[in-house]
Amino acid sequence: MSWIMAAEQPDTPDASLLRRDYYDEVASRWYGRPATVEEIAQGLTDDGADQLRSPTGGFVVGRYGGRPAACGGVLLCAEAPVIDGTAPATAELTRVYVRPFARGTGGGAALLSALEDAARRLGARRLALDTRHDLVEARGLYAKHGYREVEPYSEGPYSERWFAKEL
Repeated sequence: MSWIMAAEQPDTPDASLLRRDYYDEVASRWYGRPATVEEIAQGLTDDGADQLRSPTGGFVVGRYGGRPAACGGVLLCAEAPVIDGTAPATAELTRVYVRPFARGTGGGAALLSALEDAARRLGARRLALDTRHDLVEARGLYAKHGYREVEPYSEGPYSERWFAKEL
């Protein structure tokens, strides 16, 4: 089977289900138990997904063997970390997710590549992201693909580690 990555609006049926699955997983990990329907709905409420479309961002859905299996977004940032003394246009990675059945098949790498291309199309020369300590697999994926830890550039209860990559 192979991966196909494509730009998609964040509110299509497949994208919406993937975003829901993303919130289910990150909330369940955060709480250390299965997330409730209400907790998942709270994550989806006013989550800013409407900004993940041109001209402020983009959203990608990955299909593995024809099944929706991955998603992620990029969003142009007003403020972002300075790397090597410069501050070029920066986009932020967000909602990066691969469904469990498709993990270990190269989907994370393919998704990052598609999101990096989407960020370049928006004019970004750097990608940045924040994540949590417990999202070990995500941190490993970012490090493997050239993202390096940077000083904090955002605040929030779920912002514990920050990464960036020059495009």
